Amino acid sequence: MNYKIKIIYDGTKYKGWQRLGNGELTIQGKIEEILTKYFRINVEIIGSSRTDAGVHAAGQIANFHIDKELNLQMFLKEINHYLPEDISITTISKEDERFHSRFNVSKKVYRYRIWTSSIGDPFNRKYYYQIEDELDIDKMKSVAEVFTGIHDFTTFTNAKSKKKSMEREVYKIDIINKKSYIDVVFTGNGFLYNMIRRMMTIIIDAGLNNINAKNARRMLEAKDRSLVKYMVPAKGLMLMEIKY
Repeated sequence: MNYKIKIIYDGTKYKGWQRLGNGELTIQGKIEEILTKYFRINVEIIGSSRTDAGVHAAGQIANFHIDKELNLQMFLKEINHYLPEDISITTISKEDERFHSRFNVSKKVYRYRIWTSSIGDPFNRKYYYQIEDELDIDKMKSVAEVFTGIHDFTTFTNAKSKKKSMEREVYKIDIINKKSYIDVVFTGNGFLYNMIRRMMTIIIDAGLNNINAKNARRMLEAKDRSLVKYMVPAKGLMLMEIKY
């Protein structure tokens, strides 16, 4: 039987979503460890998005197969008792056997939060990147527009595989300016390793008047990852929603 679960987590202390060797702490590894103990058989889960180290999620989706009919409400109550306090499974549903949490995705939505106040928020400090300099929102939007559409994003990824396509479609990038923060919301069919954080670096540089849309387009077309010298911190990034 095929079950779909929704997971929320604080990624601060984890090495990302994907299970690694040598006992390194990952979201996938921790959940599989708990499920394996709970069911007393080896359980593997398939995640919809492989979030980087330090990235958070409010809407990660995964699925797993197990030859057992579950009492869904009882499962939720019991499994969350065993999970660490920075990971929760919020929903579970039984799906068609063909459902695949990664291959069936139509849209992914991520949010990057910039804190613009000179006074930090101690309660949310792990979930934003603080910039005290004034940002030009119009210039940020003009660079964000460069990244929308179907492009080869080689410049904006650390992915090394030569076999993997670097082409992705970014449907839209919304920049929402609030009183003490700016949310940059990315919606696309998928994102490469470090892609959003690299794009955010350039969007912020535009807001600081260090780069313009013409420069950003040249960088995109160059397909040269050495052009992005650094990345914004992972802590400001959150996976918000997966759509099927």
